[in-house]
Amino acid sequence: MSKLKTIIVDDEALARELVRNYLGDCTDVEIIAECQNGFEALKVIQETNPDLVFLDIQMPKVDGFELLDVLENKPEIIFTTAYDQYALKAFEQNAVDYLLKPFSKDRFKQALTKAKERIEKKTGPDQQKPLETLQLHLDNTEKQLSRVVARLGSKIIVIPVEKIYYLEAQDDYVMIHSEMGRHLKEKTMKYYESHLPEENFIRIHRKYIANLSFISSIELYEKSTHLVLMKNGDKIRASQEGYKRLRGVFS
Repeated sequence: MSKLKTIIVDDEALARELVRNYLGDCTDVEIIAECQNGFEALKVIQETNPDLVFLDIQMPKVDGFELLDVLENKPEIIFTTAYDQYALKAFEQNAVDYLLKPFSKDRFKQALTKAKERIEKKTGPDQQKPLETLQLHLDNTEKQLSRVVARLGSKIIVIPVEKIYYLEAQDDYVMIHSEMGRHLKEKTMKYYESHLPEENFIRIHRKYIANLSFISSIELYEKSTHLVLMKNGDKIRASQEGYKRLRGVFS
């Protein structure tokens, strides 16, 4: 078996050094990069296609979960975190390993062995299941969004929710229209409807969720449909039910 290409992602230099030292006597593992944040990590992971990533969860600007969300081809992930045991139940239930800081070398070796075994078995469509299951769990338990993280090539774009004009359903994706441009997310409208601040965002159509702050005017389009003019110049449809919701808010 060839050496496992490994990346260490942590904003703390001492934490990266600890993982590096623990891997020092692992002749079957090659550290190909170290990253201080999610912005660096996305670019490096896309360019190098590693087998394994040691990923810190609590990082400034973009945390480990947000990085995971924008990764298209996910490597094996071992989370390193200072979360307490209650928060870690999600990882245990979804078969994704973690290292609770500060962690011992023995515990580190256990996680590494588990990751190696899983990598060796990755041969088909079940490869992504543990991370997909974890992502689904996070989507279901996550509280109100304050920002949306999107990928643009090898870059991460952080979009504060107050800068979003509206969201548009596009097949299995959602297009985010904002002051920062248009960005496609592999989420559902139902997810955003339940996680965006309800005092600012309203579902006006099966295809659209609008930010009330950016609505300029509403005009009749046809018998049961209205057009909502957004402050960026776009016009989006409101269904009969959506129009009732808008009337209820603005009245």
